Amino acid sequence: MSPHFLLKAFLVSVISVCCFVATAQSNVKLKRKDFKRDIALVTNKGTIVLRLSNETPLHRDNFLKLVKSHYYDGVLFHRVINNFMVQAGDPDSKAAVAGKPLGNGGPKYVIPAELRPNLFHKKGVLAAAREGDDVNPARASSGSQFYIVQGKKFTDGALDSLQTNRLKGFKIPEDQREVYKTIGGTPHLDRTYTVFGEVVSGLEVVDAIAATPTSKGKDRDRPLEDVVIISAKLVKRKK
Repeated sequence: MSPHFLLKAFLVSVISVCCFVATAQSNVKLKRKDFKRDIALVTNKGTIVLRLSNETPLHRDNFLKLVKSHYYDGVLFHRVINNFMVQAGDPDSKAAVAGKPLGNGGPKYVIPAELRPNLFHKKGVLAAAREGDDVNPARASSGSQFYIVQGKKFTDGALDSLQTNRLKGFKIPEDQREVYKTIGGTPHLDRTYTVFGEVVSGLEVVDAIAATPTSKGKDRDRPLEDVVIISAKLVKRKK
């Protein structure tokens, strides 16, 4: 299952998308020091500290602006799949009643894909959710929804099978292959979803969220007990 969300948004041209991104959270200004800060997601399961990648400036700047505008405060992790990923960023999840399906909310813009070969889906990376390829062949990202990879460890045999059956013969680089064998991740998402950061502290919190019991009903994969981002804030980066 891919970490797409059923967002009822229209697809726009790259030029229009860039205009939307440029005006996102236009009342929020980024300062030079913001680019040297990490982001603390304070949840009711613990705190996750994220570091954004400078190789994906559109996603980085958008996420920083959303955090500075307190967009994520009160948002739920609305989609959780153990050994895969935990997803959040839907503003409609704030104070959502139990049993309500979530995943359609977000700002009315998308972000052009910033796929980087060296930014791959190892455990702990931060990546952008998006609509599926059938309606989004450009693989543009949601304006706010994101996921953090938990994933699982792979054997050589499993990676070989994945290359043949799901990656259409694409050969996973040897250094990345070793990471998938020792740390784990979700290699089938590589080159299709934008990775734009990673967890630098709090992987155990990601594991705790991933282990949360979830619904099997119409709100499938939503935690039965809310996992909430109490606050998202910029914090001083630890070396």
